[in-house]
Order: sequence, then C-alpha cells, then structure tokens
Amino acid sequence: MAGDDAATPPTAEMPSASLNPSPERRRRECIASIVGRGAVSDELIGKRIRVGGWVKTGREQGKGAFAFLELNDGSCLSNLQVIVNASVFPLAQLVHTGTSVLVEGELKKPPEGVKQRVELHADRVLEDGPADPSSYPIPKTRLTLEFLRDIVHLRPRTNTISAIARIRDELAYATHTFFRENGFRYVHTPIITTSDCEGAGEMFQVTTLFSDAEKLEKDLKNNPSPSESEIEDAKLLVKKNGEDVAHLKSLKARKEEISASVLKLNKAKESLAKLEERFNLKPGIPQKDGKIDYSRDFFGRQAFLTVSGQLQVETHACAVGNVYTFGPTFRAEHSHTSRHLAEFWMIEPEIAFADLEDDMYYAEEYVKFLCRWLLDHCIEDMEFMVKNYDKSAIDRLKLVSSEPFKRISYTEAVELLCSVTDKKFENKVEWGVDLASEHERYLTEVIFKRPVIVYNYPKEIKAFYMRLNDDKKTVAAMDVLVPKVGELIGGSQREERYDALVERITSAGLPLEPYHWYLVLRKFGTVKHCGFGLGFERMIMFATGIDNIRDVIPFPRYPGRADL
Repeated sequence: MAGDDAATPPTAEMPSASLNPSPERRRRECIASIVGRGAVSDELIGKRIRVGGWVKTGREQGKGAFAFLELNDGSCLSNLQVIVNASVFPLAQLVHTGTSVLVEGELKKPPEGVKQRVELHADRVLEDGPADPSSYPIPKTRLTLEFLRDIVHLRPRTNTISAIARIRDELAYATHTFFRENGFRYVHTPIITTSDCEGAGEMFQVTTLFSDAEKLEKDLKNNPSPSESEIEDAKLLVKKNGEDVAHLKSLKARKEEISASVLKLNKAKESLAKLEERFNLKPGIPQKDGKIDYSRDFFGRQAFLTVSGQLQVETHACAVGNVYTFGPTFRAEHSHTSRHLAEFWMIEPEIAFADLEDDMYYAEEYVKFLCRWLLDHCIEDMEFMVKNYDKSAIDRLKLVSSEPFKRISYTEAVELLCSVTDKKFENKVEWGVDLASEHERYLTEVIFKRPVIVYNYPKEIKAFYMRLNDDKKTVAAMDVLVPKVGELIGGSQREERYDALVERITSAGLPLEPYHWYLVLRKFGTVKHCGFGLGFERMIMFATGIDNIRDVIPFPRYPGRADL
C-alpha cells in the first residue's frame, strides 16, 4: 500500500553504517601485531591506534603527572607500555593490576637505552574497568598452578595459562589443517550415546529420571492424587452416560440427541482416564520387575556421555572415506592422578580401505605436523615454557618432528624391558600385561631416545573392535609412545569380519543389542579400515612440559570439581 511504501525507503537509500563506519569507529589493534614476535612495529610508528587490555603492572611517575601501564590483551606473551598523562584520565583508576582499559593514542619510539621497542602515548581513555587491589586474587608475584585451579575463571589472566591457551588454539588449528590437507572430512559425532566404545563401563549416565521424580513429588504435594472414591464416582458417571446412550439408541432418538449423549460419554471417559493416570502415579524412580524402568526415561533407554566418537565416526568412514572427529569425551573414573580428567578432548581419525600400516603412517605424520606447527607458529610461548617449566620442551619438539619413529612389536618391547638391569620398575613386566607409563617412557627416553610405535598387543588387554591377528593371540593395535608422557596415541585396524566381531563382543561380556548397528556395517559392504585417538590434553602436556593435565584444559573436571 501507499502508506507502507512511504514508510519503507528504497534499498539504495537505506543507511549502511555497518559497512561504512565513521572515522570515530577505529578498529582495535592486537598487541601481538605491535610488539609480538615478528610484529612489524616500525610500520606503525607515528600512527594513531587503539588498544585494549588488562594492566599487568602500573605506576605513577613525575609526582603523579603521568603513569606507565604494562598492558596485555592475551594475544601474545609480551606487554605494550602505555603512557597516560594525568590530564587525560585520573591515574589512580588505571594503575592497579587487573584493571581493563581501552585507550587510543600515537605509537612512538621510546628514548634510547630502554628495553621497549615502542610505546603508546595515550591521549584518550575510552573505557576502564577498575580492579580493587585489596581483593584482586592475582598479584604481581608468581602463583602456583595448584592455587590457580581455585580461581579457574581468572587464571587465563596469568602468563602461563594464557600461553597454554594460545598453544592449545594453535594445536587445534593445526589439527584441522593437517586433516584438511590430507583429504579427511570433519564429522560431528554424538556426545550422548547408548553404546560403550571401550567396554569399561566407566561412563556418566544421562537421565531425567531423578529430575522427573522431583517434579512429580512436588506436583503430588501441591495437587494430591485423586482418592479411590473419586475414581469410583468417575466410573459410575461413565457407566451412567453409557446407559443413557444405549437408551437413546433403543428409542431410536434423533441423531442430534444421540451425538450429544455420545460426546458426554467420551468426555466422561477422558476424565476417568486422566484421574486413573494420576491415581497410578507413584513418587520416586519408576521401577519394573524390581529394576529401574528406563523405558520411562527421556530416551526410552539407558544413555551415557560418550567415552569416544570412534564407533559412530566409522559409519562415515564406511560411506564418505577418510574422516575425523574432534570433540569432548567423558570418563566417570574416580582418579585423582595428574593424567586423568572426567572431561577431555579427543581427535579420532578413521581411514577407509586401510590397515595397521596405514594407521601407523598417519599417526606419525600427524604428531610430527603438530610439533612443526608449534615451532613455526608459537615459538614465543614455547620459549616461555622452556624458561619456566621444561628446559627440554623445544628440543623435544625438534626431535619428534625430525626423527623417524621406531616401530617394534609388543613382544619385542616386553623382551627389551625384561632385559633391563640398570633400573627396577615399580610395575612388573611380562607378556600379557599392559605397559605402564614408566615402561613407555623408558622405551622412548632411554632405549631408543625417540618416539616409539608399539604394535600387535595381546587381545585380552585391548578393546573388542580391534582386528584379531592370525595368531589368535594378538590384535592389530598400535600405541604411539613419546618422551615425557608415554602413550600419546592409541589406535588399531578395526575388525571388519562380521562373525569375528560378534565373537569378540560376546567374549568381552558385552550385550550384542547396543552394537547391532555397528555389526550391520560388517554386513553391507564391509571394508578394511583403521583409526586412532589422540588425547588433546596429553599432546599439550607433551609439548609444554606441564606436569598436570588439569592445567592444560580451560575448565578442568575431575572428582569433586566441576567449577563454572
């Protein structure tokens, strides 16, 4: 209509402020682009820029005439020195550690003889977020990683945790880059699952039975169930209305009268059904035959948080070729060691038309790629780790990225470890036992002094989906062992033979029904395929030298702790 046309301007006349920002809308520069390693700061000298960050240290100088602020925005380890005059902003509001500021000014070269390459002379303070120095929990002094776990919401402000965050980000980007360059497709596998990949049973259950029971208990308290007499009255009403319908039909009453009576009867029946349904509601967890009735649960069956996306991602490997998944996994294991978390991240590629040899090849190339990536893209943060946590961190990355991995069978590894005389292992070494971390590290750090791939493990200590070898004693499994952490990758060729897989599942004491769909993959166009899993946090521990896995994940979850 004419009125609508007048109210809506033509597209060509509409304002486009988001596409053509005013000169006042200046883009914030990352401090990494100014003072980070490789930054071209000289090109910015004399230019007006805008930066935002948090004050690491601040001090008033010249009897309160100006202040020096060491500003960090998390984009790199280095700080940018900012000078603010008292005439620009009240200095007392800016100098406390933890204060956030958004400032604008001119980048200048500092006087000769100072360590800074550039400094920002701020003539505008656009925003400030004060931090009370009496209660801010991150002082200038060094804090332990254990202490920082109690302030997980603020610990990214520290040099260590921010460096780990950047290293973690680079490793994630490198992961996607590697698999993209090698023709893999990224698949999102479910976090909620009804099958146990590892068969260990240490899974978090997903259920609404408890919350439903609480709601029902509250509901029954506020609106009690009907009494038996109310039920009887409702039944009598249904009976009476039924008799009325029959009587009208016997009299051959008008159609309208019969329909009205039938409608009345149906309403009485609906009312009775609702009353009986509510009468039968019982507080507590629903049970059947003395067991929890999971058919009343949200998914109609037991469901869990996944321990691995491997089984599900195999469905895509058997349809679209090489794929990988990268996501959170969960273990309800009551462990307080430095190597275990309840929630952690896994990278799990699956390779179609491939065997164990292919699996070892991709695993080695992937780990080498990650190490080279950190050396090329994250050296400043790695140098920080060398200085503060592990002097050998960079050398270890160089070693792993350049040396070919040693490959030995499990049997050979056991024989080598059994022949060791200069060290007494805490865990006994014999054929058939799973290698402990001390054994894995001895192989990599002492015997071979480089990464080792151990393959063909005893079937009793490996998962049901791993392909049984011809000797009927071992499976086509492999572990990639590296210095510092031991096992970094676990993988295998998958059992592609239907009958062999059925036998492996039943011998492991697992029910067949949850794995029906997995077995179907072996009935229709089965194919040899393999894959592996890399624990993302273990890779970060290996790279940085950080000893506790709780310090290399943004929000650690472990027994008794699930902060935020």
